[in-house]
Amino acid sequence: MSESAPMPSVVRLRQVAKTYRAGAVDVEALKGISLEIPAARFSVVIGASGSGKSTLLNMIGCIDGPTRGTVEVCQQDVAALDDDALADFRARNIGFIFQNFNLIPVLSAYENVEYPLLFVRMPVAERRRRVLAMLDAVGLAAQARHYPNQLSGGQKQRVAIARALVKTPRLVLADEPTANLDSATGAAIIELMRRMQAESHTTFVFATHDPQLMSQADEIFAIRDGQLTQHRTTGAP
Repeated sequence: MSESAPMPSVVRLRQVAKTYRAGAVDVEALKGISLEIPAARFSVVIGASGSGKSTLLNMIGCIDGPTRGTVEVCQQDVAALDDDALADFRARNIGFIFQNFNLIPVLSAYENVEYPLLFVRMPVAERRRRVLAMLDAVGLAAQARHYPNQLSGGQKQRVAIARALVKTPRLVLADEPTANLDSATGAAIIELMRRMQAESHTTFVFATHDPQLMSQADEIFAIRDGQLTQHRTTGAP
C-alpha cells in the first residue's frame, strides 16, 4: 500500500525578517525565520516577552508584512496581493482569537459571532444557521442574546472562539488566548479548542506562555531575540 501524500503546508515562511523604526533606532524584531506548519496542526510559539512572538503572528495573519523574506499562507504568496485582495483573503481564510477577547460591547454574543460573516457577503439564512450552530458547539446557545458585560471571562473566550471559527477558516491564530483566565477555565477553553480543531481540521497557531496549552501542542516553535531557536514535534494526541 502506498503512503498517503503529505498534507500541504498552511504556513510557509522563508527567511522572514522584520525591522521597525523606533525614533532614530532600527529594531529587528524578526531575524530570518524559516518555518512550515502543515494543515490541521495544533502549533504553539513560545518565547519571552519581546522575543518576536506577536510579530511572527502578525506576519502569519497578514496583518503586517516582512521587511524581507517570503510569507505564504494557504499556498498564497501574500506579497502578491494588493491591500483590498489581502483584506478579502484574510477575511475568508484566517480567524483570530485574542487574550482580551476583543468582543464588540454593543453587540450580543450572537451578533459578535455573526460579525465576520458580514464581510464575506453570506446570505442571511446561512449566517443564522452557522451562528446558531457555532454557539451551540461552544455551549452558549442559551446566552446568544447576552452582551459581553453579561458573560464571564470563559464565556467571552468561547464567543471569541465561535467568532473565529464561524467562517470555517483554514487557519486560526490565537495570541495568549488563556492569559486572562483562571487555570480551570483555561483548561476547559484548551479542551474546547482542541476538540473543535479535531472536528474541523483547522490549523491553530498560538503564541503563549501557558504550560497547559504547550502540553496539548502537536509541535512547538521556540523564539528568542527574533530567531527560531527550536522546533520540536510533541507526543500530544
